[in-house]
Amino acid sequence: MNKLELQKKAVEVRKGIVTAVHSAKAGHPGGSLSAADIFTYLYFEEMNIDPANPKDENRDRFVLSKGHTAPGLYSVLAQRGYFPVEDLKTLRHTGSYLQGHPDMKHIPGVDMSSGSLGQGLSVAAGMALAAKMSGKDYRTYCLCGDGEIQEGQIWEAAMFAGHRKLDNLVVIVDNNNLQIDGSVADVCSPYPIDEKFKAFNFHVININGNDFDEIDKAFAEAKATKGMPTAIIAKTLKGKDVSFMENQAGWHGKAPNDEEYAIAMEDLRKVGDALC
Repeated sequence: MNKLELQKKAVEVRKGIVTAVHSAKAGHPGGSLSAADIFTYLYFEEMNIDPANPKDENRDRFVLSKGHTAPGLYSVLAQRGYFPVEDLKTLRHTGSYLQGHPDMKHIPGVDMSSGSLGQGLSVAAGMALAAKMSGKDYRTYCLCGDGEIQEGQIWEAAMFAGHRKLDNLVVIVDNNNLQIDGSVADVCSPYPIDEKFKAFNFHVININGNDFDEIDKAFAEAKATKGMPTAIIAKTLKGKDVSFMENQAGWHGKAPNDEEYAIAMEDLRKVGDALC
């Protein structure tokens, strides 16, 4: 896909996020929207995957360590053809396979059940090591939140990945600077995030995580990096492209009502129209 196509697809992913959370009357729109461009690039450009064969043993793996942003993952999986877009409206409904957090046993395309914060990077490092040990060339990608990396297990996993020189592992930190209780810098500052990963023997790239040109260059650089894992620190805007959600901690885990939903979808329609 070219940049314009990716931008248009990201708008559809964001529409799916807002629609799913509104229908569920619960969920986490803010961090799903901030990471929507990362989700879009991974599933439409970067990863070696096949929606018709979601369990292909040679596929690239993705672990959503910040599992509460499942609406973002589900929306991109639907857009990519893993299941019908219409099913996004069943998010969190009784009997729906689209649970509040990713479930690898019931959702096509989900490689790891997640939601307990801090645990995803350990799993991703294990997947990357498994590829090395079995002589496979698949790559593993893990998306973490900047609030999530306050968890100690993240740094245990980073130490392991750096020590093992897992150059088939890419960690992306969605650095929107907000968590449920406010600014990550005020709650328990993880800064400087880049220097911390460097200390654990990672190749580190700082980018604007809502700019597809920068995203593209970063993943190309990660793929060219040998002998060490890569951490992409992606500065993003929480609630991106929905006017009343942007940079508002209150929209970390809250669903829009009917009136707010209409405003959000109109905002996204305008963003899409501007790309045409």
